[in-house]
Amino acid sequence: MNRDSEGAQPSRRAIYLLPNMITTLALFSGFVSVVSSVSGQYSRAALFILVAGLFDALDGRIARLTRTASPFGVQYDSLSDIIAFGAAPAVLMFTAVLRPFGRFGWLGAFLFLACGALRLARFNVQTQRSGVKHFTGLPIPAAAALVASGILLVGPNNLENEGVKAIVVAASYALSLLMVSTVPYPSLKQVVIPRRRAFQALAGVVICLVIIANYPVQFIFGFGVAYAVLGPLVGPWILRKLGAPDVHQMQSFTIEDEDILEDTGEEVVTRDGT
Repeated sequence: MNRDSEGAQPSRRAIYLLPNMITTLALFSGFVSVVSSVSGQYSRAALFILVAGLFDALDGRIARLTRTASPFGVQYDSLSDIIAFGAAPAVLMFTAVLRPFGRFGWLGAFLFLACGALRLARFNVQTQRSGVKHFTGLPIPAAAALVASGILLVGPNNLENEGVKAIVVAASYALSLLMVSTVPYPSLKQVVIPRRRAFQALAGVVICLVIIANYPVQFIFGFGVAYAVLGPLVGPWILRKLGAPDVHQMQSFTIEDEDILEDTGEEVVTRDGT
């Protein structure tokens, strides 16, 4: 029997093709990045991390526009992120720079991966319980983009430079700590532009597009550095403006609450912004 005693049809858990195909492309890009790092093709590995970021930015928006968001997609997106933005940058840093540092080097790479996984888990719990007003800790896609654009900016021929090695080592630990910190970072989705500033905002977008077209790697790296530094500098203002997340609700999370992902009647977490 496909119906219960009351004659109601049981709920079906939908798996939508289009957004999950895009998530698969992000996962594939992360895998190609890992293979390229192992093969010594560091620029290619860094490029595919940025490509994964592009797909990751698209899947959630397409899911919302086409009304095909699902609990399955939320979880699949997080699993894809840990490969594309956790494992891929960690392997890239280790194979390109950190290997000669021995235990100190691979611990830095693993710390990046572990902190990225913790960051994703915390994000999922927070959004299920209190929604997203701002990000707590540096988002893992931003940390991965900073690593990838930095490798591209330096170039494979300069990775043996002692100064570059020192910066990468420091960055691996600093980015890891920022991801698991409680520093609030602004969500671009929360930015509201007043109507009287619409023209200036449009002009700013055009200027940014011109810069991206001419200096894409430099723009991504510069924006990543500015965003990473922005949280600690304006964090108190963000909390005053948007408010802190509901800590009591997050602390009340129990293992039984995983049923929230099985109930298709409840609102589904957005897939991006991790």
